Amino acid sequence: MIEDFLKLDQQLFHAINTGLSNAFFDWLMPILRNKYTWFPLYIFIIAFAIKTYKLKGLYLSLFLAVTVGIADFGSSSILKPAFNRVRPCNDIEIQKTVIARVPCGLGKSFPSTHASDHFAIAIFLTMIFYKKWKPIISIAIIWAFLICFAQVYVGVHYPFDVIVGMLFGSLIGFFMAKLFIKNITLST
Repeated sequence: MIEDFLKLDQQLFHAINTGLSNAFFDWLMPILRNKYTWFPLYIFIIAFAIKTYKLKGLYLSLFLAVTVGIADFGSSSILKPAFNRVRPCNDIEIQKTVIARVPCGLGKSFPSTHASDHFAIAIFLTMIFYKKWKPIISIAIIWAFLICFAQVYVGVHYPFDVIVGMLFGSLIGFFMAKLFIKNITLST
């Protein structure tokens, strides 16, 4: 049973990594999954929150930072060592068929920390701002999903790695947003 599941995960990986291969994605996907690409967005979110909500915006920024910290630590320091799954670009069974579009790195694959972190951000912000700005749900989810998709496309994660990372990060984002909403009311 587990072997069948892992084989399906490899097949889905190859469908994305090689089957969807094209020059535009080859250019775009490494940019989407690069952490430095999104620094201006993170700075904007913090500046917007503090400018709009003053002290409560600072609390929101701190809650968001803690949310990402928990998702990142849980994924990279607890789950990855526990599962010890090799990245597809380092997996000797399929390595020769993987198109590695970024350096592979020596880290483990399961779950995707990029997916955990970005879905934690997306769900946290969606829950905080949905009543005030409905488009945030589609924008945040599509943004986080594209980063996750890019992780598979560039060859550093299997689809199941990002799916579990998405779920893990979503749970962290959900519970941290609930904690924030229970303790702090945003008003302009």
